[in-house]
Formats: sequence, C-alpha cells, structure tokens
Amino acid sequence: MSRNKMVAVAAACAAMLLAGCETTDMKMGSAESKTVATGSAAGSATSGASDQLERCPAPLGTVSLIENESAGWYTILRNEYRLPPTANLLRLLIQQSNCFVVVERGAGGMRAMSRERELQQSGEMRGGSNFGKGQMVASDYGLTPEIIFSSRDSGGIGGALGGLIGGGRGRAVAAIGAGTQTREASALLTLIDNRSSVQVAASEGSASKTDFAGFGSLFGVGGAGGLGGYQNTPQGKVITAAFMDAYNQMVRSLRNYRAQSVQGQGLGGGGRLGVDGGAAPSRTYVPGQGGNTMSVAEAQQRLNELGYNVGTPDGGMGPRTASGLRSFQRANGLPATGRLDPATMDALAHR
Repeated sequence: MSRNKMVAVAAACAAMLLAGCETTDMKMGSAESKTVATGSAAGSATSGASDQLERCPAPLGTVSLIENESAGWYTILRNEYRLPPTANLLRLLIQQSNCFVVVERGAGGMRAMSRERELQQSGEMRGGSNFGKGQMVASDYGLTPEIIFSSRDSGGIGGALGGLIGGGRGRAVAAIGAGTQTREASALLTLIDNRSSVQVAASEGSASKTDFAGFGSLFGVGGAGGLGGYQNTPQGKVITAAFMDAYNQMVRSLRNYRAQSVQGQGLGGGGRLGVDGGAAPSRTYVPGQGGNTMSVAEAQQRLNELGYNVGTPDGGMGPRTASGLRSFQRANGLPATGRLDPATMDALAHR
C-alpha cells in the first residue's frame, strides 16, 4: 500500500474515532441531552421549558434559595467563569416545574422590599399602596446548591493518532487531541425544613460535554459540521445540565415522600442510640405542652406497645381504641376523654 493511501486510511480512522466520542450532545446523567434552562415562567404557567424537566401537579410548599457565597465553588463560578449566582438559574427551573413557590430571601430582594416599606412609612407613596406589615409569605423550605467542577484534558487520542500517521498530517491530528477537552460538573442540592431544621431531601446530578478546538482546521469548516458550534460553549451549560439532573432526581424522590419517624421518644426526643452519661429524654420533656402529631394508627400501635391492647392498628377510632385511650389518660393524669387530643399525643410520644 502506498504512503498516500496509508495516510488517507489513517485520517479516516481518526475521523471515526473522533465521531465515536459522541461530542455533539450534552450528557446529563446517563441520558443524552443538550438541555439548558430555557423559556420562562409566570405563576404556574410556563413557556419554552425543557421537556426533560420534571413537573408537579401542585406546589409542595414555598422555598427560598440559600447560596453560600464564601464557598470555594462560588468563587470559581463568579471569578473564573464569570457566571451569575446559581439562584437565578434555580428559580427558573423550580417555578417551571411547579413543585414549589419561590419566595425571595436574597440580600438584594430583601433590600428592595425594605426600601418600599420605608417609602410607605415616609408618607411619599400614594394612598392604598399597602406596603404595611403582615404580608410577607413564609419560606417553608430552604434549598442549598453546591457545585463540584472538573476539566479533563483528553489529548491522548490525538497523540496516539499522530504517532500512527507521522509527518505533517500527524502533527495536525495531534493538535486535535491537544485541543480536546471534556468539561464535567456535579451539582448537589439539599432541601431543609425551615421550621424544624430537618433535612427533607438531598440529591446529586452530573453533566459532561466534550469540546473539539481545532476540529475544523484539519477537515475544513464543512467537515466540522455542527461540532464547531461547541468550541465556544460556556461552562454554564454543563452546570445548568448538572443542576437540572439533580433537581429532577430530587423531584422524583419527593413525589414518593414519606416522613422519617423515630420510634419511642419521637423526633428530637433523645433518639434510639443512647449515649452513656447523656441526659435522659424525660429530663428535657415538659408534659402537656403538646407539639407532637400522631395518626390514630400510630396511637393504636403505641398503646399496644405500652400494654393497652386495642387490637390491630387500623386507623379507626372504635370503642376498643377509645377505651384504651381513657385507660392511658387516667394512668398519666390526663382528662379521660377517650379522644386523641394534643396532650394525649404528646404523652404517648414520650412514654
């Protein structure tokens, strides 16, 4: 085989290897995707949202975004990649999904609200503007984002091809490898209940994309085709895809959400992993103050555990359950009503 034919075959092999890298698509998790946050949201209505974004039939509560501006990843995001806060991106994804109603808690937004209230108090606003107290909506949950960056140089492919082809063409193929870079990002999301400080959900998402800087220089502009458009793709697209992947996974879990329950002492009442020398939960409990919630089935199970035989916990408030409740109430100094009132729930949770 002549040298020219060998060079042609090697060049064709190089093209096949590069095509096999599947560089034209964004990879979000395990699925092929070019997804970025697009479109808009107004209330529960959306326009142009990605069809890969998970959605909810109704909001699960209100949520505020909590961004740690002193974290290392945040410094990289703002200083190196010159990207805006992730809260701007997440607000759009969350509202488009209809899973939460977003409430403003950022420094800029809070200053704007305070400014309007100050103008109201100064008397400069027209009558009926109504910027008085008592209108702000509570934030049920706080969502905290975090990013892990990675940027791998994939020049080995080009170097190997250069060794195969040799000469000037070999140097050209090696240049492709040197300009080939895989950008990766992992995003973490944590959802906290603001009233109890309990972590409700956590998720991780990832995305990657490979850039070919110099692909067109070897095969010409026509040969590069649509690949050339990825040379200037910002890192932001990878981050967006990673956050969408993490958010989608969180929504899937929340659709099947079941609250964690600590048996015995109840949530925050001492736990089941006792510590030698630690204060007993009973020493931090004030009877009759309430604060615990319990279903009828849970109360029936607890009564059975305490020796008040009320039968199979079926969630029905029958005569046997009422009788068991009265016996328990009398034994614990409570009014023997036979009803599952807050004081009885509280006592059942701490016995």
